[in-house]
Amino acid sequence: MSMRLQVVMDEAEVEAYRRLAARDGLTLSEWVRQKLRHAERDEASGSADRKLAAIRAAARNDFPTADIDRMLREIESGYRT
Repeated sequence: MSMRLQVVMDEAEVEAYRRLAARDGLTLSEWVRQKLRHAERDEASGSADRKLAAIRAAARNDFPTADIDRMLREIESGYRT
């Protein structure tokens, strides 16, 4: 089901958006829909900077680990008991 969304803006803003939409070969409505979808994806997934910061923080940790073959043997032995 489609719904109509009304957003109040001044004429200068609307005209600026109309020009941007035309530059992309889109109607203003389609341009706005695409921008809203893009904004929702960015908001839902978080910023790239925040993700990179989390990865860098995790990479600074030094946890004990074992050889992959040893870890797999230990996991398998746990299934058998």
